[in-house]
Amino acid sequence: MLRLVYTLLWLVILPLALLRLTWRSRKEPGYLHHVGERLGQYGDLPSDGPWLWVHAVSVGETRAAQPLIDALLAAYPQHRLLLTHMTPTGRQTGAQLYGSNPRVQQCYLPYDVPYMVRRFLSYFRPDVGLIMETEVWPNLVHVTRRAGVPLFLVNARLSPRSYRRTARFGSAASSLYNDFTMVLAQTPGDAERYRALGVKSVQITGNLKFDMQPPEAGMARGQQLRRAFGGRQVLAAASTREGEEPLILEAFSRWPSETRPALLLVPRHPQRFDEVAAMATRAGFTVQRRSALDIEQAGEPITADIVLGDSMGEMVMYYAASDIAYIGGSLIPLGGQNLIEACAVGTPVLMGLHTFNFAQATEDAIAAGACLRVANADELMSAAAGVLGDPARLAEMRANALTFAGLHRGATARTLGALAPVLR
Repeated sequence: MLRLVYTLLWLVILPLALLRLTWRSRKEPGYLHHVGERLGQYGDLPSDGPWLWVHAVSVGETRAAQPLIDALLAAYPQHRLLLTHMTPTGRQTGAQLYGSNPRVQQCYLPYDVPYMVRRFLSYFRPDVGLIMETEVWPNLVHVTRRAGVPLFLVNARLSPRSYRRTARFGSAASSLYNDFTMVLAQTPGDAERYRALGVKSVQITGNLKFDMQPPEAGMARGQQLRRAFGGRQVLAAASTREGEEPLILEAFSRWPSETRPALLLVPRHPQRFDEVAAMATRAGFTVQRRSALDIEQAGEPITADIVLGDSMGEMVMYYAASDIAYIGGSLIPLGGQNLIEACAVGTPVLMGLHTFNFAQATEDAIAAGACLRVANADELMSAAAGVLGDPARLAEMRANALTFAGLHRGATARTLGALAPVLR
């Protein structure tokens, strides 16, 4: 009954969903591209498979899926891989990673309306579906199960807060998750919460993000960018979210200028690049944009107070150029962003109090000596100053970050093992 009500609501709000694409296209024009795919229309795309289907909603999920996608392509050479998204930035990230690979095809997942989902499935006829992390759509899961397509929730996480919200739906939540062939959880805590919902088939496979290997080209560009700072220390504020930048800029302004490092400020969403650049300028800082830098050509050192990271697909470069990095979304209650990528390049991290999206990874990083938790922006700057002013401590945290990232690898192999029975 709940799913019927949910479907009727989708039919009512579908025109509003299309209007929302138009609204969002004001800042991100990509939302008006490939609209037909969101309605289950794929006639312009080749359908010849067989297909392995991976759904990665946006940028973070797409990057997290990379080790698994690479392993799937290697393990099943007779298959092609269908990579679906919900956001233009996710699709752009997928194109950066796999645009030159003829075995990978991208498209948008349709809205969660049964007949649209059926059109998607009947067009591509995937042999298996892998949904990354938390992207659970009731009709998608139900229709896929009815179509006989094995469906896995991969790299799955369920925070205590999300568990409490989901548990309110009682047997409906249990039925939804039990329509998955298996839930492959990141941590024992995640697995325990899924089982508490009544999910029968749960396996702990670990976090795929630990298997992401920093590309050599990104590391090399990071060293080039670092040299462009002319010997200054660099603090990154990475994947910052709306509402955080004013806090960071205000606290940064109180750092004495004679010891203040360069700030590498990287907003999470590209449509906010101009807004954040203007905000930093109004705060009295000199600002240089990454898009205006030619780091391959050694010129005059960067002297601006802040370099705005206004590019996509270069996070490894930003981390490699930094001495220490704050990971955004954690000073305000948004759950935090991925700290593993920074640790993988040997950059120590600072996290705020709000890390429920990466709770276990954050606690493990703190225990490993790779991460410090801060309560607010002033503590962030104080902690950064303490580490940057102590070369021995900085070196120790760098080593701890690399060790932490290396100890938790292996989720890709465990995930492939869980998929093997349905892909023989």
